[in-house]
Amino acid sequence: MSNIFRRVRDITLASLNEHLEKSEDPIRLIDQFLMRTRQEITEAERLYQQYVMHANQMKQQLNQAAELRDRREQQALLALKANEEYAAKLALQEKLMHEEKVLNYTDLYDKSKQAILDLEEQLHTLKSEFQTVYDKRQMYIARMQTIRLQQRMNERGFGNPNQVDGMFRRLDDRVTDMEWESQSLRDVRRMNDASYRGSYEKDAQVQQEMERLKQKLNTPKE
Repeated sequence: MSNIFRRVRDITLASLNEHLEKSEDPIRLIDQFLMRTRQEITEAERLYQQYVMHANQMKQQLNQAAELRDRREQQALLALKANEEYAAKLALQEKLMHEEKVLNYTDLYDKSKQAILDLEEQLHTLKSEFQTVYDKRQMYIARMQTIRLQQRMNERGFGNPNQVDGMFRRLDDRVTDMEWESQSLRDVRRMNDASYRGSYEKDAQVQQEMERLKQKLNTPKE
């Protein structure tokens, strides 16, 4: 009974461990496992109570058979003391019959006690597995909730300072370019103005020299 029970449990656990890593909904698989385990715990507890009752009955039958065996032996002794051998023989025959019952009930009682021990071990294993998987279920739920919250935060663009820094770097570069263009335009205009003023002053001087030379040419020599 217990070996078959254990083999079924091992297959169930192997199936759970194999499919949890591949499943997109591990909580559903865990819930199915917990439901089956709870049913097995209930069945094992019911069977345990039945074996306890059976063991008590075997113990009671054993005690009654042992009591009758001892009583018939005492009756056989009394009959022999009274020189009633026939009565002693009948008492010894019943004693042997009850002795056989004692042996049979002892064997049944021992088997019931061993079954009870096996069921206690299996119940302990089942309840331990149930609690372990239940704790894992709670951990899976917490992890999945964390993932969903993280996904929602990522969708709204929260928690990304690098993106903000990159935006301001691009803005700083653009403003710097505009400042450089504006400064360059002012420098070019200043250069043109200075060049124009220099050229104008030189032209005026040349013109003055031209007028002076013309007057000199037109003035008669004495």
